[in-house]
Amino acid sequence: MTPSRLQVAGLVDHTLLKPEATDADVTALVAEAVDLAVLAVCVSPSMVTAAHKAALSHPEDLVIAAVAGFPSGKHLPTIKAREAAAAAESGAVEIDMVIDIGAAVAGDFAAVAADIATVRAAVPDALLKVIVESAALLSVAGERTLVQACRAAEDSGADFVKTSTGFHPAGGASVTAVEIMATTVGGRLGVKASGGIRTAEAAVAMLDAGATRLGLSGTRAVLDGLS
Repeated sequence: MTPSRLQVAGLVDHTLLKPEATDADVTALVAEAVDLAVLAVCVSPSMVTAAHKAALSHPEDLVIAAVAGFPSGKHLPTIKAREAAAAAESGAVEIDMVIDIGAAVAGDFAAVAADIATVRAAVPDALLKVIVESAALLSVAGERTLVQACRAAEDSGADFVKTSTGFHPAGGASVTAVEIMATTVGGRLGVKASGGIRTAEAAVAMLDAGATRLGLSGTRAVLDGLS
């Protein structure tokens, strides 16, 4: 059965991560998120204060998420950790961090796990989503590497694994990646599909594959395709 518009909205992180985003854009994002009845907004760390301030003017509960190490993942773990902590101090209650994709491709999953654990320790009270850039891992290193990256996330205290930043040339979320990730974490962690999901049909396909959260920038268009 196809989920309803309201059901899907309750799983959406309404996202604005464009470098040119302004405080006014974030204020508009929050207003639209409330109008669409989504779960959360996801913004850059420097935009958390604006999002938090805008959310205070609405009576509805709205989760504020921020990214860390975004979008390359090539930041030092201590920098990612401080960035995550600063976002949490400004009002973010969820953190979407990017792993070092190169470390995963090289098979250095001890480094991947240590990176995640460093961020986890910095934001012990935040819900932590770990972006594994699934399209890149699948295209460069294969399914086994994606599985191991998800296992490293679980072992290091993540709450979710997330497919993509949406900024990598390899692409965003895919049904195949979500199926692999959902099978790997077996319901112990959430699975966030993000990147390139632009239609209701694509969103439902991700949910059918095992996604439990969706990252969308074109949220209204997706929800308008549902009843």
